[in-house]
Amino acid sequence: MDQYLSLWPTFWEGFRMTLLLLVASGILSLLAGTLVAAMRISPVTALNAFAALYTEIARNTPLTLVFFFTAFVLPFLGLRWAFVPLAILALTYYTSPFVAEALRSGINGVPVGQAEAARSIGLGFGQSVSLIVLPQAFRMTIPPLINVFIALTKNSSVAGGFFVLELFAVTRALANSNGNMVIPILLTAAGLYLVITVPLGLVAGQLEKRLVVQR
Repeated sequence: MDQYLSLWPTFWEGFRMTLLLLVASGILSLLAGTLVAAMRISPVTALNAFAALYTEIARNTPLTLVFFFTAFVLPFLGLRWAFVPLAILALTYYTSPFVAEALRSGINGVPVGQAEAARSIGLGFGQSVSLIVLPQAFRMTIPPLINVFIALTKNSSVAGGFFVLELFAVTRALANSNGNMVIPILLTAAGLYLVITVPLGLVAGQLEKRLVVQR
């Protein structure tokens, strides 16, 4: 038992790093995804085409390849960031198109009359989207957005292969150095991931009951 308890400070450091990756890349992905979703419905052809191309490339590129590019290619090109910011950049790039597509599905669910009414009272495209369309789209897409963030939590484990000591990386290190406790170590890591993902699912259920637009 003493040996197991001695591992907890290391588990805690990995857990904190996983939370940091989730929160930082989650916020940035939400901002970037919202911008991309707005561009996807923009009447400006160039913006629409750029957003569509970005979405298709980003969400169809393997996450490991994205991490390899950010961890090795970007520093070679002169971007001398620490590995944690690079990991956040990789997760943001990979996650933002999934956020954008979830929001776009919500935007498509907003009645066309809402935007037409906004234009009839003199609101421009940007005002219509930010004040009328997006607030309704967010309420309609809470469950899929939460699912994206749950997937982001699990995807953060890829950072452990690129010099970031998050939960997966410390679990692997602890299992290698404590061969007689592999099963408890793995169960602990699984439990810590559940500590993040299960509350996210519960929050999604509560928000859905309170905020989803009744159709």
